[in-house]
Amino acid sequence: MVRRCLVTFKPFRIFVVGVGFFSFCFLMTSLGGQFSAKRLGDSPFTIRAEVMGGVESRGILRKISDMLEVIMKRIDSLSRLDNASDSRRLEELSSAINRIQPAGLVERIQAIAQNVSNMAVRVEQILQNSMAAGRALRDGTTGQCEVPRDPRYPDCPGKVDWMRARWTSDPCYAFYGVDGSDCSFLIYLSEVEWFCPPLPWRNYTSILPARKSSTKRQAAFRADVSALLEQVGTGKESLSFMKRRIRRLAAQWGMAAQQLDAKLHGRWRDEKKILVHVGFLTEESGDVFSPKVLKGGPLGEMVQWADILTALYVLGHNLKISISVKELQGFLGVPPGRGSCPLTGPLPFDLIYTDYHGLQQMKQHMGLSLKKYKCHIRVIDTFGTEPAYNHEEYATMHGYRTNWGYWNLNCRQYMTMFPHTPDNSFMGFVSEELNNTEKHRIQMNKVRNMAVVYGKEASMWKLQGKEKFLQILHRYMEIHGTVYYETQRPPEVPAFVKNHGLLPQQELQQLLRKAKLFIGIGFPYEGPAPLEAIANGCVFLQPKFQPAHSSLNHEFFRGKPTSREVSSQHPYAEQYIGRPHVMTVDFNNSEEFEAAVREIMRTEVEPHLPYEYTCEGMLERVHAYVQHQDFCSPEAPLPSVNSSRTLQGSPIVLLPNSTLLGWASNATAPPCWPPLSALRLLLSTDGQSCVEACRGADLVCEPTFFRFVNNKDALSRLEVQCEAVEVETNHIFPAFSVLRRECGLQKDPLLFSCAGHRPKYRRMCPCRDVRPGQVALCRDCL
Repeated sequence: MVRRCLVTFKPFRIFVVGVGFFSFCFLMTSLGGQFSAKRLGDSPFTIRAEVMGGVESRGILRKISDMLEVIMKRIDSLSRLDNASDSRRLEELSSAINRIQPAGLVERIQAIAQNVSNMAVRVEQILQNSMAAGRALRDGTTGQCEVPRDPRYPDCPGKVDWMRARWTSDPCYAFYGVDGSDCSFLIYLSEVEWFCPPLPWRNYTSILPARKSSTKRQAAFRADVSALLEQVGTGKESLSFMKRRIRRLAAQWGMAAQQLDAKLHGRWRDEKKILVHVGFLTEESGDVFSPKVLKGGPLGEMVQWADILTALYVLGHNLKISISVKELQGFLGVPPGRGSCPLTGPLPFDLIYTDYHGLQQMKQHMGLSLKKYKCHIRVIDTFGTEPAYNHEEYATMHGYRTNWGYWNLNCRQYMTMFPHTPDNSFMGFVSEELNNTEKHRIQMNKVRNMAVVYGKEASMWKLQGKEKFLQILHRYMEIHGTVYYETQRPPEVPAFVKNHGLLPQQELQQLLRKAKLFIGIGFPYEGPAPLEAIANGCVFLQPKFQPAHSSLNHEFFRGKPTSREVSSQHPYAEQYIGRPHVMTVDFNNSEEFEAAVREIMRTEVEPHLPYEYTCEGMLERVHAYVQHQDFCSPEAPLPSVNSSRTLQGSPIVLLPNSTLLGWASNATAPPCWPPLSALRLLLSTDGQSCVEACRGADLVCEPTFFRFVNNKDALSRLEVQCEAVEVETNHIFPAFSVLRRECGLQKDPLLFSCAGHRPKYRRMCPCRDVRPGQVALCRDCL
């Protein structure tokens, strides 16, 4: 034991013990513990008392130097023991060390040494701040550090008071040079943040951040996705799933890129710098999806993210991908600390795609930069966010506040999986497209009496009353399931169902290509699977919800930032596809359900996939968003809401061969996207939303156009007789009150809402035309 100790604790390690432990203790006691792992604000001491003068700090370092010199002399004498013959002295020394040695001593010494190294770096930063303060004293600038009273910067005095009390609460302030003096507060508040006026004695030419290069590059379509697969990374089953999907659809993406390139005729496309931060896959958000990938968990979000990454990459943009907060901080340039300070430089990206988890993480780490740069953010939001929930103050005052929403974004910055409401941008995903040969082969091999149930998790089969309609179906068809199980059949699955367990994507495709029917049992809502089934030649049979499910009456939707009423398990399939590919019936009505099954067995359908869910359709849509959506540039000023024009001078006129109003072709059109040539203005019926009113005219509500029709001129052109006109903050305005015969115009642009509706109010609805097969775009929007 003694000999092993002699070998382990050479004099050099004794030196490490002495230097590390002594330096650590001396610094902690001398500097008051402000460099400990605790928050700076928790220390009874502050850095300010130690750094105001350079003399004291240099004195401390001289003391440390003297002590180290003494230690070196002692170590030098100890080092001679290696060659000495006095083994007894070595044994005594080793025995003493062995008695005081705790478990893991060497590791602790190494940790102490690392802490000492970190302290040295911080001491150097403090000395630099101290010398800067000294130079300010010598230059006579302290007299110019009085807190300004400038009406253009009303928050400056209050911010300075806050900094005096709390500047040690986050190390990021010291990183920016704040040292506890009023001068450093004012420099920070005028140059890093924007609450105080510029200081006249500062040399701003040397501190201005470098501007981003204005040189634009043209985006070039890509067909090879190998570089994208490397960027996606490894280590999570969710990432492996996404990579398998990208690899499987790579050929279709390449073909779609060629088709879109030909359609655009070589038109210039700006190459954008884009950050994709998948917040729900980060460890900080819990990453609840990855462990469930192989156990039947929901894959819709990962399907959509894989397709978004591929679309942006194939379009030729410069991508960075982040799946951890550490990566996010590095890509954005987040200063060290707890997220109170802005970024260290301008935002290095043109666009940031993230989700609600990622948005919350950005809020925690970007400080005031989030407010400055939030116009660059696009939020992938499965179920959508309506304006009443997005407006923080309005949501709080009127009962629309939920755990999500309330970010005060332009609602078109939220991008959904299906076109729920035009208030948001429809992002979507893709389904595998079949060629004519494959379609013919599928129709030839269909098994007329074979059904597949939609539901991979056993919990999805707990729907009350499912046994009844599945028994009816069983009389006509052989029922198959793909429910995950580990050791035995899930008890929720009836015995007459042939359960294949969870299938890989290729095997699931083969099962769907044989089946005649794909049946939903009420949950999950609005997933990608029904579109895949329809694309493989199945009829999708789904339950009708009476009453419709919403956040008011159903637990699943409670807390989601939308009042949308869901009339069936998959409203998109019901409204945009419909018969014969989709049948929506009341599953509680046995006669209606049985009649639907018999009709499906008689019906012959071809595989069908809406264009907007093909690779080309998604590329077309994402291209238009990236090139044309701009929420950062100031909008052109418009006439006051109270302005009225003569009918002859109004830009809103009756369109030729139509009963709808539109923008006059000879009137000056302010720049906007979609272009005003697509505008179609109409008045809803009582209690009807603009979503419904526009859909009834085979149009789509366009929230961009609200600002052009939110005035008395548009009301008069619609022949609305208003006894009074009010301008209010209300998510159903502009609108007309049928009872009071009063008109209301919108005061806050963030509350322009296609989805808003209220009984006894008729909405003024700006609609637009639709590009064939592409509900997200107008005819001239590409």
